[in-house]
Amino acid sequence: MNVLVTGGAGYIGSVTAQALLDAGHRVVVVDDLSTGHEGAVPQGARLVVHDAGDATAMARLMAEEGVEAVVHFAALSLVGASMREPLRYYRHNVGGAMGLLEACAEAGVWRFVISSTAAVYGTPAVVPVPETAELRPESVYGETKLAIERLLGWLAGTQGLGYTALRYFNAAGAAEGRGEDHDPETHLIPLVLQAALGKRDQVTVFGTDYPTPDGTAVRDYVHVEDLAAAHVLALEALAPGRGAAYNLGNGEGFSVKQVVDVCRRVTGADLRVVEAARRPGDPPVLVADASKAAAELGWRPRRTSLEEIVASAWAWHSSRPDGYAS
Repeated sequence: MNVLVTGGAGYIGSVTAQALLDAGHRVVVVDDLSTGHEGAVPQGARLVVHDAGDATAMARLMAEEGVEAVVHFAALSLVGASMREPLRYYRHNVGGAMGLLEACAEAGVWRFVISSTAAVYGTPAVVPVPETAELRPESVYGETKLAIERLLGWLAGTQGLGYTALRYFNAAGAAEGRGEDHDPETHLIPLVLQAALGKRDQVTVFGTDYPTPDGTAVRDYVHVEDLAAAHVLALEALAPGRGAAYNLGNGEGFSVKQVVDVCRRVTGADLRVVEAARRPGDPPVLVADASKAAAELGWRPRRTSLEEIVASAWAWHSSRPDGYAS
C-alpha cells in the first residue's frame, strides 16, 4: 500500500514510518520540519518538506504518488502551550486536518489513521479508562483532537471514509536510531535522563499529595515501537465507511517516583529531585484499558517492563546527548 505519513520526521511518526516500510508498504513522509528532524526519516521513505494542511499541494502529491492511505501525526501537542495559544492550536491542528482531508477527498483516498490522545478524556471517572468513557477534554490540545475525531466520524457516515483514531497514553522509549528529541522537552522520562546526563540540574516532581500509593501522579507508559505496530494493524484493518477509536497503553500505571527510581537504576546516576506543587489539570491516575485494541486489532504491547522502556530511551539519549544534532 502507498502510505502518506504526515509528521513522519517526528518521534512516533518516524518509528511508524519504519514499521510501515518493514511491513512492505511504500511510504511518503510529509513534514515541515518545524519540530521534526530530517535525520529521523527512515531510509526508503521519500521526504517532502511541506505543510500537510495545504489541501492543493497534498491533493497533487497524493495523485502523483498514488497514495492509498494517510497516517496523520502532524500536530501541535503541548498541553500548556495550547492553553496559552488556543487559536494557534485550532488553526494548526483542526485547520490542518481539514486541509489534509480535503486533499483526501479530491484524490479519492478513503483510508485515514490519526494519532489521537488520552487527553480527550480529561480527568476520567473510571480507571483503567475504556473507550466508552465520557469525552471531556480539559485542554485546548485535547479539544482539538476530539474535534478532528468528530469530523472523521461525519466523513465516515456521509462520504465513506474509513478511519481509526488511536488514543495514546504516554509514549516512551526509543527504537534503534530513533528517539525523543523535543525542544522544549516536556515528557518525564527524557527529562529525567537529561538530568542523568548532566544536561539538567534537577528533576522536578509536580505534586506529592495525590491520592496514590506514594503521593505522585500515576501514568501508563507504552513503548514507541508498540505504538508503531498498532498503526500498521489499524491501517491494514480499515474498511470504507467505518470508523473506530482505540486506546493504546500497557494497562499498568507507574508513579512519577517509580519512574525516577527506575531511571536511577538504569543510568546509575545520582539524581537531585525537587518537589513542587501540582500542575493544574493533571489527573491523579491515567491508565488505559486497551482490551478493545487487543480484541479487534490483535494488538498487545510487547515491551511492558518499565525497565526495558527506560533502558531503550537511555541507549538513545546516552549515545546522542544532543539528539539528532549529535
